[in-house]
Amino acid sequence: MTSKTKTHIYHAIDKSTITYGAETWCLKAKTVAKLNSTEMNFRRRSARISRKDKIRNTIIKQKMNAIRSLLDDIKTKQLQCYGHVQRMEEGRLPKEVTKWRPPGRRKRGRPKLTWVEGIKGQMGEKGLMEEDWNDRSNWGKKII
Repeated sequence: MTSKTKTHIYHAIDKSTITYGAETWCLKAKTVAKLNSTEMNFRRRSARISRKDKIRNTIIKQKMNAIRSLLDDIKTKQLQCYGHVQRMEEGRLPKEVTKWRPPGRRKRGRPKLTWVEGIKGQMGEKGLMEEDWNDRSNWGKKII
């Protein structure tokens, strides 16, 4: 099989299976590392390059013409989902769930990152403001 065919199979089957439900994930460092290693494992195998060859990931990505990473696609999906939920009218269940905070205090230690906090961080990386989701076409252009 050619590498182009392998890439089509990856996008049709593997990528869609891996990212199923990714809109609701809270991206932790361990999850990000696993996603990156899974993606590079596919690219390395498709290019028929062994890890023993000690070729850098950037070179493999260039060889496979990888423009966007799996993590970039997941972050884009999450921002699309966030904008969709924020545009809903008040009282809808998905919007209420994103606003809900559990009562009481958290346990001692480092506080866990919530989904909304992760989205706010991604918005900061892309230079998005809180009210940008109101304009659907501009939101779609800015998050990609």
